[in-house]
Amino acid sequence: MNKAEDGLPKVVIYTDGACRGNPGPGGWGAILISGENRKELIGGDRRTTNNRMELTASIEALKSLKRKCDVDLYTDSKYLKDGVEKWLPAWKRNNWQTASRTPVKNQDLWEWLDYLALQHSIRWCWVKGHAGNAGNERADKLAKRGLKENSS
Repeated sequence: MNKAEDGLPKVVIYTDGACRGNPGPGGWGAILISGENRKELIGGDRRTTNNRMELTASIEALKSLKRKCDVDLYTDSKYLKDGVEKWLPAWKRNNWQTASRTPVKNQDLWEWLDYLALQHSIRWCWVKGHAGNAGNERADKLAKRGLKENSS
């Protein structure tokens, strides 16, 4: 297993979500890489939104880690990255309301993600979707497979 400078296991995660209709059937995929080890996760829901699938992919990836890790988490979702890095602290301070005093959408998933993220040392990394990044392309394929499995 790869170790980061702080001695924690080093894990690279790629996540993606997909949805047909919004809401509609959706899927998510995640790839976890640590040294020579690689794990792929897939799932979905019959009626969901793309944003919920993006969040779920990251949640499921982090849930699968068995101990504290040093994580580089790659996503093509600005909603996910900005939510974690920019909006989440204010939402928590404002009792899960946005700046315009409306309830935060997907609060249940944001709370889960917040809890899981605090268990690790995470760098949130944005990558442009469908731009040739191998990890992102594979996570996209997994998410589409999850969508297909939940479409019938």
